[in-house]
Amino acid sequence: MACPPWPKGKKLVHLDLKGAPPRVEYLHKLIELFSQLGVNGLLVEYEDMFPYEGELKLLQSTAPPAYSREQILSMQECAKSKGMEVIPLVQTFGHMEFVFKHRPMWSLREVPYCVGTLNPHKEEGVKLVMEMLRQVVKMHPGLDTLHIGADEVYILGEGEESKLWLSTPGRTVEQLFLSHVTKVAKAIKEAWPHMTIIMWDDMMRGMSPDILKASGLVGLVQPMLWDYTPNLDVDKTVSLLEKYCSAGMSDLWVASSFKGSTSVYTCVPSTQRHVDNHLQWLNVADSLSAGVNLQGIALTGWQRTSASDSLFPGRRLAELTVELNALLNSDDMRLFESDMFVRGWFSPYHRRRKMVTPLITMQIHSQASTFLTTLHQKVDAMREEMVRFYPDSTVQEWIEEHVSPVMGPLQRITEEIRACVKEMVP
Repeated sequence: MACPPWPKGKKLVHLDLKGAPPRVEYLHKLIELFSQLGVNGLLVEYEDMFPYEGELKLLQSTAPPAYSREQILSMQECAKSKGMEVIPLVQTFGHMEFVFKHRPMWSLREVPYCVGTLNPHKEEGVKLVMEMLRQVVKMHPGLDTLHIGADEVYILGEGEESKLWLSTPGRTVEQLFLSHVTKVAKAIKEAWPHMTIIMWDDMMRGMSPDILKASGLVGLVQPMLWDYTPNLDVDKTVSLLEKYCSAGMSDLWVASSFKGSTSVYTCVPSTQRHVDNHLQWLNVADSLSAGVNLQGIALTGWQRTSASDSLFPGRRLAELTVELNALLNSDDMRLFESDMFVRGWFSPYHRRRKMVTPLITMQIHSQASTFLTTLHQKVDAMREEMVRFYPDSTVQEWIEEHVSPVMGPLQRITEEIRACVKEMVP
């Protein structure tokens, strides 16, 4: 399939390191591959994998942290040697679950039941965000671009302080959102006057150009419009970018998706879906007016939704993932307990009373054991390959999430059959 190249600006790849941090050696191989493919920047989202210090040390997912200071610096050096810019992404409003899940931070939530959204009225919240940014900036020498997130700020306006603020006539949730982001952006500019600030656009999509102009945000940030759907509406997306431009935000970014962004429980990415998404973005880029100063595109890859992608070094891991996923989702394994013989000859009633027909139940046992043997072989091969790229804890989590729900019932049936037969066969 012949496609025109991305017409303007930088080509970033998003590295979402939270939850399943790849080994540093693997990241270096990825950077080498990205360089060969024409990538000239990395958008790096560390979250709880960053080696925060001082009062923020509790944000680390593990002790020691997933990445040391030396490893983060080495990743930057590797990227720099390939002509790539590194842009950290630090959430400053929404999606701060990795912060607010910790009890000492609970008081900074917008509402108690929403773990991800910051209360924009507390000065301690802004101080927290700025300290996170300070530590990240310090560990990225020569940094000149930051991404401050600010997407999907759920339940904003529902907190008691927000309700009080909104009770003043003329105030809106849109203004509440803009006031916090503007405050953070101004604080960043005060600390690092040279810094370019990127933010996700979705919370501003319904806002008029006049509201955006009046916010004080124009000139401080560069919105990044994201859409990961395969049937992206080109005309609507172009219109939205043109709206931001008319509000004075002419420096704009866009974001596509190469993995994740589909389901919260996905084992193997849908390659065609992501290809279609990128083709639509090429159509968008080709349709923009000259007034839109397109800064570039970020190819996002959301973590915890797939173990690997066949595009990357680790092709064998991708193949094993596909093979194991096919096994795990086969009706024979997933619906084994609904099999005619199991339901007819080894139902819960039979199991409780340990009254079974040994000849038939042993046949069921044989089939379940065969499935278990096949699964164990595939899982062992998967584990052996996966530990080359991910920590042991990530490998174990993947197995517990994807394999155990299928393997568990099979193991249970074999154990229960042995117990029942023992009662009936001398």
